[in-house]
Amino acid sequence: MEMTLEVIPLPVSDIDRAKSFYVDKVGFHCDVDREVMPGSRIVQLTPPGSGCSVVLAAGVPIPTGTPTPGTYHGLQLVVSDIKAAREELTGRGVEVSEPVQFGTDDGGTFMYFSDPDGNGWSVQEYRRRATVPLRDAITPAP
Repeated sequence: MEMTLEVIPLPVSDIDRAKSFYVDKVGFHCDVDREVMPGSRIVQLTPPGSGCSVVLAAGVPIPTGTPTPGTYHGLQLVVSDIKAAREELTGRGVEVSEPVQFGTDDGGTFMYFSDPDGNGWSVQEYRRRATVPLRDAITPAP
């Protein structure tokens, strides 16, 4: 059975503030912003070129438990040029760290930022992503 990871719930304290941050500063696309039932709103946001989105929700029950805003860390975006990504993010007003290279292999350079609630993101550079999907970029060549 094939399974795809397509939506990650992201806990935030203020949906409008978070939507503004992710759309205006980080550059995500707003796919959905609506009340799905009385008193329940979802906002689904997708990074450009991504097959996976985040969803911000209010009033939507989560049977397995409700995460606390600001407690998600390690969410990861992948770019083909980390310097260009940093320039774009800082130009939009995102406080992002300087890139750190953890090795010489492609995929070993990261930078970090947090949303207004403190949810932590990393941005990883995979130069090979400019020409192939990540799932293929991380698969050893035959």
